[in-house]
Amino acid sequence: MTERFIEVSLAKRGVHCTAKLLDDRAPLTCAAVWDALPLGGDVYHAKYARNEIYALFEPFASEEPPLENPTVTPIPGDLCYFSFNGTQLGTKSYGYNQAGGDVRAGAAVVDLALFYERNNLLLNGDLGWIPGIVWGSVVDGLDRMADACQDLWRAGALGESLTFRRV
Repeated sequence: MTERFIEVSLAKRGVHCTAKLLDDRAPLTCAAVWDALPLGGDVYHAKYARNEIYALFEPFASEEPPLENPTVTPIPGDLCYFSFNGTQLGTKSYGYNQAGGDVRAGAAVVDLALFYERNNLLLNGDLGWIPGIVWGSVVDGLDRMADACQDLWRAGALGESLTFRRV
């Protein structure tokens, strides 16, 4: 199979990076994401996992991908796929409903995440271990993206969007 690449961008900050899809390790997840592109939405910075930014989407795959190429310790440049139901993310502690988000009890949600620095651990105080599917790896521009993610952490995510598109 030919290598496939996507661009991950933060629009307001005018920064992007390029990632290679890991078709050999997560073929079903890569196919589901690729077929759904472009995808974009409000960006969030992780509360629990540390050095992670992500956007939430309605499910887009015809069938939920299995847990292929899983991790609970993502490294810098990993793109991860998570699937949650609204009960898992619908509590006030996450803040989505207060921000006018679409997360609600009973509704499924897909989380596409970018990890930009080391020392991440996918352990959530409410839910326990949260394995993610590693479906892509940043091959160019991670340094610029990491700087923008740090700015997002310190200055806030309000008004910023995270977009995934084919290259």
